[in-house]
Amino acid sequence: MVGVVLVSHSAGLAAETAALARGIAGERVPVAAAGGTEDGGLGTSVDLIERALGVVDQGDGVVLIPDLGSSVLTARLLEEPGRVVLADVPFVEGAIAAAVASGGDLPLAGVLAAAEEARGHRKL
Repeated sequence: MVGVVLVSHSAGLAAETAALARGIAGERVPVAAAGGTEDGGLGTSVDLIERALGVVDQGDGVVLIPDLGSSVLTARLLEEPGRVVLADVPFVEGAIAAAVASGGDLPLAGVLAAAEEARGHRKL
């Protein structure tokens, strides 16, 4: 199953979005939060992202979903084509779409595509 890592400047935002995604997609879906800095502040941490990758990587690939700015730059440091890919998507909507697709046993490209489709979904 494809893993999903949520990279945010805020540990709380990442954790709550991960909980929401698992709540909708199912608890068996490998979703991890990598938010904030090592000392609990706002920012991003390569070490936290690497740890989250280790938690969710089941051998089928991982989609990284950053929130904005430097989280995108930090996540890019860990990209590995065909194994760890970065999704340019809305944070919450992309996380849920990716988690649902992963829970449906889609391959890495399918999970990434599902997350990217969230970019165009209108609410009204």
